[in-house]
Amino acid sequence: MRTKKLHRDKVNIITLGCSKNMVDSEVLSGQLLANEVDTVHESRKKDHNIVIVNTCGFIEKAKEESINTILQQVELKRRGHLDKVYVTGCLSERYKNNLEEEIPEVDAFFGTMELPLILKQFDADYKAELIGERLLSTPQHYAYMKISEGCNRTCAFCAIPLMRGQHVSRSIESLVDEAKRLVDRGVKEVMLIAQELTYYGLDIYKKRELPKLLHALADVKGLEWIRLHYAYPSKFPMEIIDAIKDRENICNYLDMPLQHAANNVLQLMKRQITREEMEDLVGAIRNKIPDICIRTTLIAGFPGETREDVEELKTFLQKMRFDRVGTFTYSHEEGTSAYDMPDTIPAEEKEERAQEIMETQQEISLEKNQAKVGKTFKVIIDKKEAGRYLGRTEFDSVEVDNEVIIHSKKKLTAGDFVQVKITKAYDYDIEGEVVGD
Repeated sequence: MRTKKLHRDKVNIITLGCSKNMVDSEVLSGQLLANEVDTVHESRKKDHNIVIVNTCGFIEKAKEESINTILQQVELKRRGHLDKVYVTGCLSERYKNNLEEEIPEVDAFFGTMELPLILKQFDADYKAELIGERLLSTPQHYAYMKISEGCNRTCAFCAIPLMRGQHVSRSIESLVDEAKRLVDRGVKEVMLIAQELTYYGLDIYKKRELPKLLHALADVKGLEWIRLHYAYPSKFPMEIIDAIKDRENICNYLDMPLQHAANNVLQLMKRQITREEMEDLVGAIRNKIPDICIRTTLIAGFPGETREDVEELKTFLQKMRFDRVGTFTYSHEEGTSAYDMPDTIPAEEKEERAQEIMETQQEISLEKNQAKVGKTFKVIIDKKEAGRYLGRTEFDSVEVDNEVIIHSKKKLTAGDFVQVKITKAYDYDIEGEVVGD
């Protein structure tokens, strides 16, 4: 064990969970660095003496990963490789008292909104003037931008309001300022994230103002792609689609988690929408922008879901032909209204249902990719790997969507935009050559 500190502190931040957590870690990093605290993110060098674990508490698998990560860091501390271990984020917010009792070796636990308290551990002050400044953990050419915090929705399965609180929007001015700063640092694409995008502005402007925000961001010079994640379908404001259509640098892309398609399951989930209304909404969106990419997320194994409901969900996918689909198995979360319902579907059965749903989508994805062969798309280069370049079209977000495998004789740089003619199609990726190469 160390008996005295002979070196300057160096902090390593480990981030688990979603992109919203990543932004929180980036903001924390920026604040620490501004207070002259040496800070890195996900460092493998092992030359740090303090670790902050930013946890996820969304579903059971995420909680297990967070706890295992904390235990790993505590073990490093026990062996004398670390001086301190701090824990923050959603799991810490939700189970702080339990964690303090079960893992007393952690030096302190913090909730999701306690950034100033974390900084106090380093004799550092929260600097309000640094709003929008952060240490990016993403490649230089893209960044996530959180436009609001929390959620006012009451979906039966979701514990986010328990961990993140009620919806709080950031001002348009602060977001535009942040976008300008990001562009000055080389960012060309921003992904707007929130627990619920369509609710933006209701708290501070007394009306939904996402379209106004989109137009303001689209005016930022040098911002080439703006992408929308996590829009709630019930009472969806179509003015959002008008903004996407009107502005060239807003990607024809919408991430809209629908969660299910069987009306009885949607009612149990408290989704405030029916299958018929979802079909009408998707139809209206595609009527305005025929080539828009719609990504959705679905839950398999919700309490009360029957085999007939799964078949209806698969039929819904075949009819709607979404471009991108992600599937989760239901996680029984205490504190949610669904927790009072019997979680009787075995884990293996939930996995089988999720697999069936994804097999249905796999065929649709392949057909949609095959239709791209011979066509040319604007592609952003993300990286070079195994002698080839990997990039994305405007219809693909980072990590969760398709990649474009690119062959080029010329040297390309991450963040470059190139025209790529598609030559091959796979289930979830496409391949092509740079035009004029």
